[in-house]
Amino acid sequence: MAEKVLKSVIELVEENPSVNNRAVFERLWGITEKMIARIHARFDTQPDPCCKQFQDYRNLSEHAGEGSLQAYSGKEIDWLIHSYIGSPESSFTNMHITISLGPQYLVPNFGFALGTIPDLFLYMDYIPRTDLLLDIDYADKYYEAVNEEFLQLQADSRFRPFISRDLYTRIAMTPTAVGYCADPDPAVIDLVERIANQRLDRWLDWVDQAEQTPLEIRQQLMARDEQIRRNICERDPANNLAAKLFGEETAKQMVATLWGGNRTLPRPDGSG
Repeated sequence: MAEKVLKSVIELVEENPSVNNRAVFERLWGITEKMIARIHARFDTQPDPCCKQFQDYRNLSEHAGEGSLQAYSGKEIDWLIHSYIGSPESSFTNMHITISLGPQYLVPNFGFALGTIPDLFLYMDYIPRTDLLLDIDYADKYYEAVNEEFLQLQADSRFRPFISRDLYTRIAMTPTAVGYCADPDPAVIDLVERIANQRLDRWLDWVDQAEQTPLEIRQQLMARDEQIRRNICERDPANNLAAKLFGEETAKQMVATLWGGNRTLPRPDGSG
């Protein structure tokens, strides 16, 4: 079993602040770009004007930080984020694809992140929209399918389990969540790309096959989704690195945009 990583992201970056990860970043960002193209091909969405100021983070600071934040919404998608932040020549990068579905489905939401801290970091999870302790049928339907993949990664010594020091971050991860550090070897990144696409394939199939949720629970589901999304974004330990790169106020607005607090597009009404 690989040694666990118990240090925070900030500690890991500060211990090795000058690693040039530009080539690794470009490869990882390319993975997300292929994934987001598939997502846009499946869902009809519009970019939200609230993210216009974050099209290019290099306009926000005199420091070496860079990044972009794209937010979308549509009839089936409540809130979709494709973003990155960091300083690729100075160890740290963080990339996200997160998808909150509209309330007409109970399919889990999609969480995905890659990065360099300065080693390769990866996170993948299906974010449940019911209580897994109570709803055993939901757990079996959506999480049994990924359990073997999780166990295989646990047994792969190339992947070092990343244990967040933040309590809420750990609470927000399901028992089949992927959270690891690894050396950024080409073979490892190839495997990460394959698993990422398997997770996306599985999720898209779930959406295509989903039954409509009862109308009477949809407003409650929307409120639950938004509150969980806000909690996860606001409690992200990497927010301190964003503040270091771009300043506290700019980082605060980035976080609000990530969870949808600054959105201008209406939320889907769940009628579809």
